[in-house]
Amino acid sequence: MAENIADKKAAIMKAALVLFTQRGFQGTPTSMISESAGVSTGTLFRCFATKKDLINSVYFSAKESMSRATSEGIEKESSIRGKIKCTWGNSIRWGVDHPFELMFIEQFSSSPFITDVTQEEAQKNFGFLFELLDEGIRAKALKNQDRDLAIYMMYSANVAVVKKILNYGAVKDINDIIDRSFDIVWNGIAR
Repeated sequence: MAENIADKKAAIMKAALVLFTQRGFQGTPTSMISESAGVSTGTLFRCFATKKDLINSVYFSAKESMSRATSEGIEKESSIRGKIKCTWGNSIRWGVDHPFELMFIEQFSSSPFITDVTQEEAQKNFGFLFELLDEGIRAKALKNQDRDLAIYMMYSANVAVVKKILNYGAVKDINDIIDRSFDIVWNGIAR
């Protein structure tokens, strides 16, 4: 029974992700989400008390997926440059492989529907990036800079690279694009 509920919850979140991204929060009635997920509206509300709870769950899940993918393998890198390049490439590959999640995050990151608590909890998943920049600054591998601003600028650049790859069908060139775009970013933050 619990597995069935988990499957239904996952189906609801997947349907909501696509519909919220395509139609926005107001343009997506819960009846449409439940129909797309193949569940009753009553089941949707048993899994998520409100539509706002649902959008916050989808947002947190997308951010968690992004952070897990971004951090993958950095412990194998010995240099600051290698660690940052690893996170750079990981996050681009995640965005290319998960375009709806990336669009959803972009669309709703400043939305009034996403609570401050959800934003704060989702941001905690990216603590490793802030620690990595702090480590790089202490080691004098990186410029002494506003790390929050550096993270946001790197994120924006990362999204731009993902969009370039997706919009221009450049998936076959992804490794080259990752290398070239990372060189630009590294030149901006390295000492």
